[in-house]
Amino acid sequence: MTNNAMLNILIVDDETPARTRLRELLADIGNVNVVADAKNGKEALNLANQTQSTQVQVDIVLLDIRMPEMDGIEVARHLQKMPEPPAIIFTTAFDSYAMQAFDIHAVDYLLKPIRFERLQTALQKARALLPSQIEALTPLNPQRTHLSITERSRILLIPIADIIYLRAELKYITVRTAEREYLIEESLTHLEQEFSNIFIRLHRNCLVASAYILGYEKRHQDEHGEKQWVVLLKNIPDTVTVSRRQQHLIRQNNL
Repeated sequence: MTNNAMLNILIVDDETPARTRLRELLADIGNVNVVADAKNGKEALNLANQTQSTQVQVDIVLLDIRMPEMDGIEVARHLQKMPEPPAIIFTTAFDSYAMQAFDIHAVDYLLKPIRFERLQTALQKARALLPSQIEALTPLNPQRTHLSITERSRILLIPIADIIYLRAELKYITVRTAEREYLIEESLTHLEQEFSNIFIRLHRNCLVASAYILGYEKRHQDEHGEKQWVVLLKNIPDTVTVSRRQQHLIRQNNL
């Protein structure tokens, strides 16, 4: 982004007056173009996909933090997976003390009610966030509602509630839902830590959603000819082998 270039801006806020206020302020700033506004995180990501398909590059996202379903920090994490991620300027009603974490990591933000001069300054210095900066903010939002996968330059959102298992294979994680499989590049250990209330580790390379477990059964034979425990899963024919180390989970569930 050069100082004189036209800036394409996406506004994201769940409150209509806040979106209107930003549009009015931006109308008085030169070289800016509001390409769209969104009332929630999912809509924002869909609009980001659409603008890419029409070859309109969103340069800056003015992003509310506190929104229902998917908050701004999670939206920012998903936006980072775009081929050319936009710069993020958070907008928030949090007080200055609560925003010290953002200061430490040099992430720009605007406190509501937003002032014209402050918005103008933020736009002048806006830049794309580094992945490490987004990761530094995750303690403020420890658990995502979705995983995001980039396919053909589009961001696909996979609800955590739809994921049956996560299996590590080489450098990728296979994400299995009832409909299909996806591939993501994340750490299985980090996913286990983030979603420990949803998934259990049944094998060193596989996390299974507790809600999708039908039961356990002895089926497959190991290299010694002994049958191994597998977990039976809802909605799919796949089974997951339970490692010896994790077989105590079967006893705990009285299965």
